[in-house]
Amino acid sequence: MAKRSPPRSTQSGERIEHDSMGELRVPAEALWGAQTQRAVQNFPISGRPMPRGFIRALGLVKAAAADVNAGLGLLPKRRAVAIRTAALSVAGGAHDAHFPIDVFQTGSGTSSNMNANEVIAALASKTGQKVHPNDDVNLGQSSNDVIPTAIRVSAQLAVVEDLLPALLHLQRTIERKARGLTKVTKTGRTHLMDAMPLTFAQEFGAWAAQLDSARGRFEDAGKRLRRLPIGGTAIGTGINADARFAKKMAQALTTLAKTRFDAAPDKFEGIASQDDAVELSGQLNALAVALMKIANDLRWMNAGPLAGLGEIELPALQPGSSIMPGKVNPVIPEATCMVCAQVMGYHATITVAGASGNFQLNVMLPLIAANLLDGIALLSHVMRLLADTAIAGLVVRQDKVAEALARNPILVTALNPIIGYERAAAIAKRAYKEKRAVLDVALEMSGLPEAKLRKLLDPEALTKGGIREGGGGGGG
Repeated sequence: MAKRSPPRSTQSGERIEHDSMGELRVPAEALWGAQTQRAVQNFPISGRPMPRGFIRALGLVKAAAADVNAGLGLLPKRRAVAIRTAALSVAGGAHDAHFPIDVFQTGSGTSSNMNANEVIAALASKTGQKVHPNDDVNLGQSSNDVIPTAIRVSAQLAVVEDLLPALLHLQRTIERKARGLTKVTKTGRTHLMDAMPLTFAQEFGAWAAQLDSARGRFEDAGKRLRRLPIGGTAIGTGINADARFAKKMAQALTTLAKTRFDAAPDKFEGIASQDDAVELSGQLNALAVALMKIANDLRWMNAGPLAGLGEIELPALQPGSSIMPGKVNPVIPEATCMVCAQVMGYHATITVAGASGNFQLNVMLPLIAANLLDGIALLSHVMRLLADTAIAGLVVRQDKVAEALARNPILVTALNPIIGYERAAAIAKRAYKEKRAVLDVALEMSGLPEAKLRKLLDPEALTKGGIREGGGGGGG
């Protein structure tokens, strides 16, 4: 087996490395080799390296491969131990500075795979073992199955470790707040216009239900995301990989990452397409839609406080204006909306990237990885922020809510089954016009006794739905 030639030193803080294309100068202190250096020189585009979670996943894949190859008798045990130790140190973040390659690189991510191979080989070689980045660290692998596998491993870990706990935390924070507001009734709104009443608990409960549905979607998407194409090597046939490699890799990664992974039943699919990553991105997009709805509801309810709805007071976190003293803005919901807009943009990018495969390989893999992981991180952080610094501390302005509710002519809807739609509409229009409580106008126009009207128009009772009493009358 060919061994990696030792680097030659120079007098200028550099060393000479070589690859199949020839010699190249590399910074003397760099752990990477010639192929990484070529990528650094070829892609000076964004200055944005691959995300930490992706580097972690690469390290885990390489550590698992060392274990599996040693177990299959394909790699000497001492060399495998050195590779495994080095790879786990990469996974742990000890060498992130030695992963400089730009997100916008070769579409297969070959540069990042070789970056990992070279860094791990350099670290492992410090133990006295002769470790080659291709022949040893990359044994039984190809960039074409390693990078799609790293995308899946990194995304699954980010969802399981960060996103789902943050999502559950936000859901439970909303549910706790709702439990104290089951008797506080407010004016509902459709088209931003006054509608039938509901309780704050019901309104907040809808938010919590949105988040619960989102959790279910992520859990379902995870069933497909955890299928790893590793073992398919170059195009899915598994050339140069032991037939047992794929299944053992899934088992090894499950143990190392403490999260379940499976061997993909069709390696061609996992290499040629990134549909499962696009599906996950779609669930991030759906979550962003839900969070933007919740954040904008909070902004509207907090609006004013004098000239707007003023139903709630969000915690005051910072001055809201450089010129208007005393102004305080809903900054956390605003930040949430910006995160959601960014994630929606990521989804558009990932959709295009997912469609950018030809025949046996997708060629926008690094972009998919970076946008997936950035989106997961942004949503995870902002959900905890929204829970802890906005929803947990909000206060309902019950006097303002009750005042608006008493004037809501739409309460007359409850009279439809008794006096009919047209008579009820006439009462509502007069109450609007004269700016009077609907109960007072109904006393004059409905012919119903006050006690019955008070019962029929009781806002809290109306939050329970159903036909109040009397039957008949017009529909909605």
